Formats: sequence, C-alpha cells, structure tokens
Amino acid sequence: MRCEHLGLTNFRNYARLELDLPPGVTVLQGDNAQGKTNFLDAIHIVATTRSARSAPEREWINWLAFEDPLPYTRIVAKVRRAASVIQIEMTATLGENGNGITKRMKINGAPRRSVDVIGQVTVVLFSPLDIDLVAGSPSQRRRYLDIMNAQVDAKYLRSLQQYNRVLLQRNSLLRLVRDRQAKPDQLAYWDLQLADLGAYVVDRRRDAVEALNTLAQDIHPALTGRQEFLHVAYRPNFGGDTPEPLPSRADLPTRLLAAIQTARAREIAQGVSLVGPHRDDLQFTTDGIDTTVYGSRGQQRTAALALKLAEAQFIRERTGDSPILLLDDVMSELDSRRRRQLLSSIRPEQQVIFTATDLEDFDPSFLARATILRVKSGRIEKAH
Repeated sequence: MRCEHLGLTNFRNYARLELDLPPGVTVLQGDNAQGKTNFLDAIHIVATTRSARSAPEREWINWLAFEDPLPYTRIVAKVRRAASVIQIEMTATLGENGNGITKRMKINGAPRRSVDVIGQVTVVLFSPLDIDLVAGSPSQRRRYLDIMNAQVDAKYLRSLQQYNRVLLQRNSLLRLVRDRQAKPDQLAYWDLQLADLGAYVVDRRRDAVEALNTLAQDIHPALTGRQEFLHVAYRPNFGGDTPEPLPSRADLPTRLLAAIQTARAREIAQGVSLVGPHRDDLQFTTDGIDTTVYGSRGQQRTAALALKLAEAQFIRERTGDSPILLLDDVMSELDSRRRRQLLSSIRPEQQVIFTATDLEDFDPSFLARATILRVKSGRIEKAH
C-alpha cells in the first residue's frame, strides 16, 4: 500500500499543496515547525479520520482560512492498495459562529461515514511522543489498541462504538439509581448489552496483543543486541485486583456479565461503570521488570518502537498489504544500533516516510536509495 498523491488545502501551515509521492522510502528534511509532522498527520487523518495529536480539530484549519466566510480544510489522498486504487477525501468545515467542526468523508467521490473509511488505508505512525504508550496512562494504550484493531476489523469499530454508547446510557442510569430516581432492576438490560458488546472488544484485543507479543519477541532483542527481552501482556478489567486468565471466546459474555453484576453495589455508589474494556490496560515487562514503572527512558522508547514495528507486521498479516509507515523524527532519538535495526526492518515493497531536521543520522547508502524532499514554511520540493 502506498499514498501516490496527497493534496492539502488550508491544512495547518499548508495553504495549498499537491504532491506526488514515490514508492519506497521518502525523507522529509527541514527545520522544526516547517510542516513535516503536519504532513504525516494528514496521511494519518485520511487513514483513521483522527489526528495523531490531541489538539482540537479546529486547529486543522490554516489560520489564513479564518478570513473566509466559511473556514475549512481539505485533505485528498490517492492510495494504491494491493488490488485497487482509491481516492479518499476529508473536508472539515468550521460551524457558524465558530462553533464546532463538521467532517465529511468521501471515497472515490461518494460520501461515506467515518466508520466506512477507517481501514481503507492502513498506517503505522511512530514519533518521540509514542514513549507514552509505555510510560503514559492506560487510556493512551487503549486508544492505541482501538486504532490498530479498527484498521483491520470493521466489526471491532462498530462494536466499540456501540459499547461506548451503552456505557454512557448505563452510567447515566447508575447515577439515577444512586440518587433514588430509578430502580436497580432497570440495569439488567444495560448489563447484558455491556457484556455482549464488551466481550467482542475484549476478545479482539486479547488476540491482537498476543500477536503483537509474539512478533515483538523477534524485534525487541534485535533492537537491544539481545541484551533485553520484552513481554507485552493484555490486562482486561474484570473487577479483580490481580490479573486472571481469560475464558474462551464463547464464555466471555457470561464471565463479563458476572463481573458486572458482582460490582453493581460499588458502581451504584460511585455512579459509574467499573468493569469492562473501558478500563483495560497493557503491561510491558523488560526481563520480568515492569517497564512502565521501573524502565529507563531508553527502555521505554525501545519497547514503544518494538511495539510499532510489530504493529506493522500485524497489520500486514491481517490485511495482506503492508501499511504505510510514518516515522516522525525517530532517528535522532535512537542510538546507532537501533537506527541500523530500524532501517533493516523496512520491507522493499513498503512505503516509508521519515521526517528529520538533518540527514546526518542516516547512512549515506540508505539515503542514496531514498527520495529526499525539503520542507520549508509549508512548501515541499525535491532536494537537488
């Protein structure tokens, strides 16, 4: 899979860009704050309908566009997949009086829902901020699992969306029960819904993490010179204080429902659902030691990189097509051995886009095979 052409209109610091992208490796080189990360994020948005950043969506719109009566931004990508070529378009328009953002998606010119777009293009993005996958909060790790699984399983995304809607309804009802404005037996219907939908999310997360862990067993030792070994484990929330073995796929709904019912008194008292995949987590251990709590920054960064490289293999195995690999200012964060291992892991057919402030961190022989583009003030041109 590769992005053959990317068009940007009023996107962050790009007023207008139309760029053909070659196969293989591309290096976007430029000073900080010139638009390198914005370019990668545009591709990420086309694939996932979400920015990799946590900034408000109105910040997608170039500041000059706010002088127009209807400020908007547009991203158009032509993507060659294993068996077809598609064009995906995203338009985000600022609402009247500056309130809210309306997003519209199209595939080959036909309007589509966001849920229909996710998975049409697959990407893996790695940046220095991804150390938070290991060192950050459980919510960041859940979001990572959700974006990865949504790209390879449309049912996962639908189940997750339904689960979140049920969760909101159930939390609202729990507060009413707590305040004696509703009866506890009204929870029974929502308990069943939460267990059924949550079981699918749990099962797919378990399957994905087991696959990632297996793949990381080869990747991580190579990054550390076989001096350290990483283990990635899924930690679903079934209400207990200690991890316990998960039941079979068929038994998951029953097991989850029992955990929900066991926690009911506490949930009513707190007015919030305490059991289910909305409280799941991942655990990283390096040589048996919790990397999140006790790992050095270098260990945490290496674990995150191994996870991302494993993710790329996972997506390829599940879809039959290599994802677009986006590497944002990664080389400057790695030592020479990890740089070599990262570069050697790139498959010949895979499209990879690096960003870098300078080129000294790349081996000259590697650069000789890459396309180098200069980025300056929202403009991109081929290096001479």
